[in-house]
Amino acid sequence: MIEVFQAKSILTMNDSFPAADAVAVKDGNILEVGNLDTLKPWLSRYDHIVNYEFKDSIIVPGLIDPHLHPSMAAVLLPTHFITAMEWKLPWGTTPATTSPENYDKALKKASKSATHKDLFITWGHHELWHGPISRTRINELESSVPIVVWNRSFHELCMNDAALDYLGIFEEDVKGASQIDFERGRFFEMGLSFALQKLNPFILDPETFTKGLEKLKEVVHFGGQTTIADMAVGLFDFDKELNAQKLVYENEENPFRIELVAHAVAMTGLANGDSEKGKDLINSLEEHNSKHLRFGKRVKLFTDGAFFAQVAQLMEPGYIDGHEGEWLSTPKQFESMARIYWNEGYAIHVHVTGDLGLELAIDTLEKLQFEKPRFNHGFTLEHFGLSTPEQVYRLARLGANVSANAYYVHELSDIYANLSVGYERASSMSRIGSCFREKVTTALHSDFTMAPAQPLMSMWVAVNRINEKGDLMSPEERITPMEGLKAITINAARILGLDHEIGSIRAGKKADFTVLSDNPLEIDPMKIKDIEINATIFEGKVFKINKS
Repeated sequence: MIEVFQAKSILTMNDSFPAADAVAVKDGNILEVGNLDTLKPWLSRYDHIVNYEFKDSIIVPGLIDPHLHPSMAAVLLPTHFITAMEWKLPWGTTPATTSPENYDKALKKASKSATHKDLFITWGHHELWHGPISRTRINELESSVPIVVWNRSFHELCMNDAALDYLGIFEEDVKGASQIDFERGRFFEMGLSFALQKLNPFILDPETFTKGLEKLKEVVHFGGQTTIADMAVGLFDFDKELNAQKLVYENEENPFRIELVAHAVAMTGLANGDSEKGKDLINSLEEHNSKHLRFGKRVKLFTDGAFFAQVAQLMEPGYIDGHEGEWLSTPKQFESMARIYWNEGYAIHVHVTGDLGLELAIDTLEKLQFEKPRFNHGFTLEHFGLSTPEQVYRLARLGANVSANAYYVHELSDIYANLSVGYERASSMSRIGSCFREKVTTALHSDFTMAPAQPLMSMWVAVNRINEKGDLMSPEERITPMEGLKAITINAARILGLDHEIGSIRAGKKADFTVLSDNPLEIDPMKIKDIEINATIFEGKVFKINKS
């Protein structure tokens, strides 16, 4: 049976056939897009129904978030949020907490109710709003409850004495360890891995973790997404993560698919540090593929530290206060790992946040292209916090893609201008306009929970570049609404190598649509983030948005 969806307007994101008002679907795929008259060759020959449910709505291709972390979200969503920005989630809103005094009050009050058995875990602390965190400060607020304060960046956390004792972490265990400051109770970047070993029994507890994945399902659907990418499978525990996702997401009531991208360093760890055996493990992952969960030939690598935690690696003049960033992989380690997967024909996705981390990634790509030239190689720079115009020019000529977190501009540009890197660099963070001008395939992502998992919010930031103070930052780096919509549909599909299946509405592709209340190309650009999402359609099946 053919089902025809009638709409006020359909934005196809297909330049050859950009607009329509009806789309015919059969067996989860698109037969043809056009209008009821142009569809007659199909409709006159086959049984069909016309669905007028969305006749007053706008249909766009199913929205895509090409960089999200389901496991990280499943770990953080059961924690208590105390954040500098307001967070709107399907089940409620977390108010903004913007001073050290109010942060302490919120933490002291909330810590009376444990989140994970006897532990209290909170997420969202940011030093520039909430002040430096340490075990001493947490002890002064509450010494008897084991408290873990997880940084806004996710890349670091801090514990009080009670938590260190409860988890069995002692000074002699971490003496000389890299990126662990036991005196402060701080575990950051690679040092976070040690803390996670102790926390995993609590945060990966099957009941808690499953509830977190269920919450993420609500979040993804609420944002109108029909495809997301898990951009680092194995972040905590490969088998537990994959098995839990199969349990929650591999069913016909799940309204989106997940493209799975393995964390190369974690997989190498599973192979006892043998990079070649780690590669063999990654090569075998496609045997796990199913309708909703799929591995492709792509892999995730890392250069520098977290943007929110101010440990991105920066070129001169660096940070205002003179501190230095951190490497997640040393330059030598990164180049070695990148060479293995480049030579194996993988699309490499690289976590880069600072301009020095970006320089390492671009230099490495240039070396690899010289050693073994490749076309349409899918080398993608993820996050793209700080960059220079010259770097954008270089990466364009090397054929790299960019998957950017535009939300940095909204949340961080004002405070980073004043306290971190100065106005010039802060205003031009997430240099997306330059990428489009240089014809770099550029998409927008959330890296949830680094930004709301709401592609229309990411589009709004990229189009307007208005920060949380209401200031316009680097207007030259704005993009048009059409470019913004491309960045969360067809370009996002290209980033994932899925543009032959999704990202636009044309004959032969998956029938993935997002149903909007207003046309994002015609509405006042400042209202894009307020467009209501009425439903998603995943492979032809309608999933209404619960607005209660």
